[in-house]
Formats: sequence, structure tokens, C-alpha cells
Amino acid sequence: MDAVDADRSVTDASPVSGEPVRVVESFDVFYRRERRGLVALAYALTGDADVADDLAHEALTAAGRRWDEIGALELPIGWVRRAVANRSTSFIRRRIVEAKALPRLISRAETTTFPSMPSESEHLWAAIRKLPRRQAQVITLKALFRLSLQEIADELGMCKETAQTHLARARTALTNSLEQEDLR
Repeated sequence: MDAVDADRSVTDASPVSGEPVRVVESFDVFYRRERRGLVALAYALTGDADVADDLAHEALTAAGRRWDEIGALELPIGWVRRAVANRSTSFIRRRIVEAKALPRLISRAETTTFPSMPSESEHLWAAIRKLPRRQAQVITLKALFRLSLQEIADELGMCKETAQTHLARARTALTNSLEQEDLR
């Protein structure tokens, strides 16, 4: 019996009954011994080396969390192989669903139109994108949709006064930013 077989079949006699008792090997020993085979199993089932490594890791992580229970099984590798096989099947199913959905998404994307924004105003939108998040949101809603301060406040979940403050600060910041740009 070599060292690997010795690690797999660790038993001892119970001091009370004299019957053999399975001693659970450490998860680290199990991991080092079985990881490559589990990656190979996942690769054989998915055909993707990166995914195979991830799936094997996920299954081993799940086993590691419950190692007291899984390690006590007569063949813990059977549980982990099944976990890899199940995860591989789920991955393949997701891939099939995504492949079927992709043409629908592409056709929708082709029909989606965005409001036209004059290219000469791109410098203004670039400056707006540099503002703090809330200021950019408030001024964009005001500029694009001509919303009232109350409508902006309702959409962003803030009070009207806060929206007014963000709008005033955004206008001030934009004025300063655009003046600086003109001086260059």
C-alpha cells in the first residue's frame, strides 16, 4: 500500500467496541490529492479550461465548508465529483440559454435608439460626467427631460431642497469648468 492509499483508508479500532472507525483525513490532504482530477472532470464535461478550474474550486469550497460531514463519508470524492458534475451541467444549461437569448438581445439592441445629442455638446456632457454623482444626475434629468425639481427629487429619492442644492452646485461647477476650458 503506497502513501496515497494509506491516506484514503485511514481506520482505527474503536476503544469501546473494537470495530473499525473511519478517521477523517484533513481537507488539505484531500484537496491536494483530488483537485487535478476534479478539474479534468469539469474540463471533460464543459470543454473550457478556465470554467473547469472555477467549477472544481467551487465544488471543493462547498466540500471544505462541510468537511466534517463530507469527509466522514466512505467515499468523499464521490460527493465532490457529483458536485462538479452538477455544476458542469448547470454551466452548460446556462450557456445554452445565453446562446438562445443572444439573437433576441442583438435584435433588440439594433432597434433601440438613443436620443440624439449634438456632437458639439460632447464637451458639456464630458464635464457633467466629471461632477459628483448626485449633481450629475440632477442636472442631467433637468437638461434632458426638463423635469421639475420636485419630479427630480421624487425620482432620486431626495427632498426638493436637496435636489435644488445639487442643481445649483452642478451649475456652478459646470460654469467654472467650462470657463477654465475656454481659457485654455
